Parts: sequence; C-alpha cells; structure tokens
Amino acid sequence: MNELDVVFKGFIVTISLIVAIGAQNAYVLKLGLLRQHVLKAVIFCTLSDFLLISAGVLGLGYFIQGKQLFINSIAVFGIVFLCFYAFLSFKSAFKNESLQIDDEVKTNPLKKVLAMLFVFTFLNPHTYLDTVLLIGGIGANIEADLKVLFLFGAVLASATWFTLLGFGARALIPLFKKPITWKILDISIGFIMLMIAYSLISLIK
Repeated sequence: MNELDVVFKGFIVTISLIVAIGAQNAYVLKLGLLRQHVLKAVIFCTLSDFLLISAGVLGLGYFIQGKQLFINSIAVFGIVFLCFYAFLSFKSAFKNESLQIDDEVKTNPLKKVLAMLFVFTFLNPHTYLDTVLLIGGIGANIEADLKVLFLFGAVLASATWFTLLGFGARALIPLFKKPITWKILDISIGFIMLMIAYSLISLIK
C-alpha cells in the first residue's frame, strides 16, 4: 500500500462514518443556516476528531502491538458492527427521512454553542465508537511509518465534511429536506460500510 492509498483510506473510512444524520451534524448544519459561529464550530469539530482519532491510531496501536487475539477481537467486532451499520443504512433508505431544521434566527453566545458541541461530541458514546475504536482501530493496524498519513487523510475528511456542512448549509438545506437525498446517501453509506467490513477480514489471523 503506497502513501496515497493510505491517505485515501483514512479519508474514505472517516468520511463514511461521520456523514450521517446525527445530533452533531444537525447542529453544525443549523449553525450554518443561521450563520452563527460557523468557522469556530468547524474548527472545534475537526480538532475533536483529530484528538479522538489520534488516540485510536497512535495509542490503541501501541497497546495492541503484537497482541493478535486482541486484534482479531477488534476486527470481528468491527465487521459485525459495520455490517449492522450497513443494514441500518439500507433500512433507513426505505423510510421517508428528512432533516427538519428550524429557520428561526436566534442569537446564541459562543459559549453556549461550544458547550452544545462539546455535549454532542464528547458525551456521545457513538463518537468514541466511530473515532477511537473503528477509525482508530483500522489506522492502528497500518504500518508504523504510514500511520501519520492515515491520520492526515482522516483529519482531512473531517475538515472537509464540517466545512461543507457549515458553510454550504444554505445550499444544502433545500436538498436535504427531500427524502430522496437521504435515500441516496444512506444507500451509499451502506455499501461503503460493507467495503470497510470486508477490508477488516484481512486483519484476522
């Protein structure tokens, strides 16, 4: 696997996990719609992902080095979870889901915005499952000299997504209020989850 492939893997793994209808994404999207503290929200979310994914890629990788049984356990868990996640995405595609956003303009102080982002990010168990365990677990098993490139790809995906979400909100809102948009997104995420699950099979020995 060359350097570009590692960066791309970090990017695609991360983008496929963070692109979903969730509290954090909905809140950033709403901030973008209301044009309130968008840049600070994007920076906060990107740095949070960097810290959490780094903990997984670097810390977890050191912890499990040479422990094949533990690696196998993580791989099996990841495969089961990703397949289940894919199932939920395909199931969601058959529902008429859309993102409901309140267009009422409110003036929210920066402290309140950051506090809400902190809750949505660090008090959400799913965040740790995505960033530390799944993304970090995949990155931890990459060659030591390529881990930084995987991390770069992961952080690039996070920065790209939250920038598009926050600053492109006004253009995205009409689109994502349509159920068909979420159907396409959910189906795409489902297939990507299955591809990632398949890639984890190679870790089992």
